[in-house]
Amino acid sequence: MDVAALLQEAGKAQQISYSPYSRFKVGAALLGKSGQVYTGTNIENSSYGLSICAERTALFNAINQGEREFQAIAVKGSGKGYIYPCGACLQVLAEFAPQLQIIVGNEQDEWEDYLLSDLLPQAFKLSSQEG
Repeated sequence: MDVAALLQEAGKAQQISYSPYSRFKVGAALLGKSGQVYTGTNIENSSYGLSICAERTALFNAINQGEREFQAIAVKGSGKGYIYPCGACLQVLAEFAPQLQIIVGNEQDEWEDYLLSDLLPQAFKLSSQEG
């Protein structure tokens, strides 16, 4: 799948965001090694700490369906500029794909890409974990 198509899937997920408090809609599209795309959106809660980001929603959706290896994730959100995953999302993604390609988009359908290890160079891992 090419970058534009993955960003388009993230944009579709962005449209169904549940963000009544921030009104900041984010969508993510996660490409599994199988070629399957898993989407997620941010879901807010009036108790803010119980909200979840789009990236983790997409990842948990994939894990729930049995996917464990990933190639790339595209993230798109409302507002100006590029939307980057937060530290919590980067850490959770690093559990499964420390060299994941991260594509960040903006409202003009422009994009930049990074490796997860560039955005979170010292991800936490247990000393017994490989990678």
